[in-house]
Amino acid sequence: MSYCQLAYGHPYHGPYHDLEYGFPVNEEAKLFERLSLEVFQAGLSWLTVLKKREAINEAFFAFDVDRVADLQTSEIESLLENPKIIRNKLKIQAIRHNGNIIRSMREHGGFAHWIAQQHPLPKLEWVATFKKSGFQFVGGEIVGEFLMSIGYLRPPHDEDCPIFKKQLALRPPWLAQQ
Repeated sequence: MSYCQLAYGHPYHGPYHDLEYGFPVNEEAKLFERLSLEVFQAGLSWLTVLKKREAINEAFFAFDVDRVADLQTSEIESLLENPKIIRNKLKIQAIRHNGNIIRSMREHGGFAHWIAQQHPLPKLEWVATFKKSGFQFVGGEIVGEFLMSIGYLRPPHDEDCPIFKKQLALRPPWLAQQ
């Protein structure tokens, strides 16, 4: 079953599929959120992440880069006790670290600009570029899903999916590679 079929009418997958997955994103906080959600998803189901997304956003200050990058050890310890989020110390520390990387990119145009500068790359080169830039917890699956979610790699929508047709009309970056 494709994601398009799975998402149809589903209370969590449906809204994500119909309104977000594969649509271009440029806002720093939204990019940071998408990358962080993929980090949280590692080893878990996407449904688990979507169910906890609201609480994750609240706990991580709507992914305000400065606020997350400045998380103190005591705040991380509090997050690890929050049953509403995914409580994995390595993932939370990686997200804080990645916030610092994203913050440092502002000197050179920001995270969205950095992503656009890398385009187009094959997936394996994207992964290597993320790692070379200092990001943590960024393996092939995480980077690939992140890039599909923001329109830099082709998302696996069905060809006849009406949402896919809406995305094509927006000329996502991956389309330039065709």
